Amino acid sequence: MINSSDGPRRLGPVTLELPRPRPGAPVLSVSLRDGAGGAVLAADDADRLHSTASIGKIVLLAEIAVRFVDGRLARGEPLTRTAEDAVADSGLWQHLGVDTLPAADLAALVGAVSDNLATNVLLRRVGMTAVTERAHTLGLERTALLDRVRDVRRPSDPPALSVGTAAELSSLMLSLHRGQVRSKAVSRQVLEWLSLDTDTSMVAGALGLDPLAHTEIDRGMRLSHKTGTSTGVRADVGLATGPRGAVAYAVLATFDDADRDSVLASMFRVGERVRRFIAG
Repeated sequence: MINSSDGPRRLGPVTLELPRPRPGAPVLSVSLRDGAGGAVLAADDADRLHSTASIGKIVLLAEIAVRFVDGRLARGEPLTRTAEDAVADSGLWQHLGVDTLPAADLAALVGAVSDNLATNVLLRRVGMTAVTERAHTLGLERTALLDRVRDVRRPSDPPALSVGTAAELSSLMLSLHRGQVRSKAVSRQVLEWLSLDTDTSMVAGALGLDPLAHTEIDRGMRLSHKTGTSTGVRADVGLATGPRGAVAYAVLATFDDADRDSVLASMFRVGERVRRFIAG
């Protein structure tokens, strides 16, 4: 069980030793992998565990995609929000009048705007145990979705929504690219949802793509990615493809708030490296 002590915390196989940066000393972890052969193109502190805000929702989307493909969950199954699911911050559904949406629409909302309310409803439908087991099936040892989204995180709750390492997350994106997350159909579906992400404030900004349509046919570039934002946390994990190839990337940052601008600038510079790999 998660506790609130200062020592290592454990939830299943995940040991939660999260960085606590001082002002002027942000912690940035980077992992870039070649989409063709899987070679590591760049790595910096890639095995460090970070709080990753919404990044763990990728594992939830993988579980949803598996159930769509094997028939355990219908894409059109109506799912209704309840008072217990309610949560603020990222998302659109909380601002819409309709209380019930098809499961596939909720997954699209999670991919597009990291919708917290849609996340909680989908998570209630499939269960946290199934999502945790999905992470294990994917070979993720230190990357996990730990909890539902909460407006207030109490000492008795997991200390973060999700955690992960850049090395594992770039490997996950590489597996999606290769069609190895359960099947080609499952992998393709997850990448399709992640291609809807509208947040290009971090690594993705350097690619110069339309934030609302991550495909530029004239330059042959495409992007599927997931971002995470919380106080002192920024994360961008994705697959970028272009005329010269593909790069699976993960950039995770933990920082004091005074360093936010410098962290975002560093993430943008990593995005410039990704662009050079895929487009020259």
